[in-house]
Amino acid sequence: MSDSIIIIPTYNEKENIERMIRTLLNLSKPFHILIVDDNSPDGTAEIVRNLIKYHPAQLFMIERTGKLGLGTAYLTGFKWALEHQYQYIFEMDADFSHNPDDLIPLHQACSEGGADLAIGSRYISGINVINWPLKRVLMSYAASKYVRMVTGMKIMDTTAGFKCYRSSVLDRLDLNRIRMKGYGFQIEMKFKTWRLGFKIVEIPIIFTDRKEGVSKMSGGIFGEAFKGVIRMKIASYFTNPGKKY
Repeated sequence: MSDSIIIIPTYNEKENIERMIRTLLNLSKPFHILIVDDNSPDGTAEIVRNLIKYHPAQLFMIERTGKLGLGTAYLTGFKWALEHQYQYIFEMDADFSHNPDDLIPLHQACSEGGADLAIGSRYISGINVINWPLKRVLMSYAASKYVRMVTGMKIMDTTAGFKCYRSSVLDRLDLNRIRMKGYGFQIEMKFKTWRLGFKIVEIPIIFTDRKEGVSKMSGGIFGEAFKGVIRMKIASYFTNPGKKY
């Protein structure tokens, strides 16, 4: 039994998913893996189902009916992980933009370092991004700076999607009230965690853009985050975090 589960949302990741799963299963620390697949037409779920036959105690999958969004995929995974009483719950991409080896220091930051949320940060020690076009680097970095300005958070990488939560954080969050998706979802989760007073640390990582498959990021996701951050901040003035937030 592992105390940790890695949630990986997938949509058309057949080029990456088997290699990612095998890599994770071979790490020095035992992790369990939950794939949340949005009915990928390329056969991603079929690949995972085949691997589950050989790793039924470590690998799990939730198959959804269609492309319902990154945020809702993680929320579905969080609820499943809490029901199954995992202590440390991770977010991670399927495409190797997040280095599986970095899961170990993220886990240690929470299990040994006292963090409630550990973020794999691209910007805590400079700009550590490989193979992104300059325009996208500047857009991402500027987005984090904008979020810090609006919200008051001191987090350098506010849009990061490589994270480890203690289960106690997700227990306190009202997951049914998380509204945003994509970048906005990542920001909203960090903001509410911060508002509840949990300890957040950033662990430096090197982010490498995917080599296989197609990015799911779009301009609409950036637009949602831009407007959503202002709405979220305004709403916080009228909300006192209670038992659930």
